[in-house]
Amino acid sequence: MKNRFFWIIALSGLLLDQLTKMWVSQSFQEVGDTIPLIPGIFHLTYVHNTGAAFSLFAGGADWLRWLSLAVSLGLIALAIWGPKLRPLEQVGYGFILAGALGNGICRFLNGYVIDFLDARWINFPVFNIADVCINLGIICLLAASLNLKQ
Repeated sequence: MKNRFFWIIALSGLLLDQLTKMWVSQSFQEVGDTIPLIPGIFHLTYVHNTGAAFSLFAGGADWLRWLSLAVSLGLIALAIWGPKLRPLEQVGYGFILAGALGNGICRFLNGYVIDFLDARWINFPVFNIADVCINLGIICLLAASLNLKQ
């Protein structure tokens, strides 16, 4: 199977993202509820994000769902019809697909993304597993572009 790591990472990341979002939406009473795992440092906080990363374009970003879809379809096409990618590239693109699909599914179904990971020690916006996947993917692709040992 061509680009096997791509598919494994994409499907695993998507599954983890969707399961955690489902757990959060069913476990918290209402938006804004928080559970301190390490008080003042790291919380689980239920948030609806209608915008992009860091809530940019909040409330009016209908185009984000289409961007997520376009990125997802482009990455799927690359994995199917493109060349056999190096392992680190497969992992990177797989993580990005997991994140784009994970947040894209939320945007199409709900009109917003469920965020819940709240790193308070650095006053960072609340995020989710899909966001983590996208960032891991970017790191992998940067490392691959530097031709680090694979």
